[in-house]
Amino acid sequence: MGPRGGALLALVSRQTHFSLISRVLKQIEMKYTENLNVEQLAAEANMSVSAFHHNFKAVTSTSPLQYLKSYRLHKARMMMIHDGMKASAAAMRVGYESASAAMRVGYESASQFSREFKRYFGVTPGEDAARMRTMQGS
Repeated sequence: MGPRGGALLALVSRQTHFSLISRVLKQIEMKYTENLNVEQLAAEANMSVSAFHHNFKAVTSTSPLQYLKSYRLHKARMMMIHDGMKASAAAMRVGYESASAAMRVGYESASQFSREFKRYFGVTPGEDAARMRTMQGS
């Protein structure tokens, strides 16, 4: 290997890891309503769990599960604002038109969804949706 071989190898390795993580990000975006776990995502990237976690965090600056949670919360927020969906409803399975935003994005517990939503956005789902709808109307 030449004098720049190590640097070139490191660059190619980073690009490869970036493309593998990008592929996983696309999978998360397509399957966010499913019960995903780190082991499945790591397998999708053909990495060990520890290597996947390290590379995922290097690319996204967050852990895989935090990214999934954030993605789900943002999707639910958009459903509440744009589609007028309620944050929570009776526990209905994903796919039914009357299912709540929480259920549609993969949460099985409305109370867990509400807790995580408030922790992430600083307000309850209902308060946030009402505030955002008011902002859109003005």
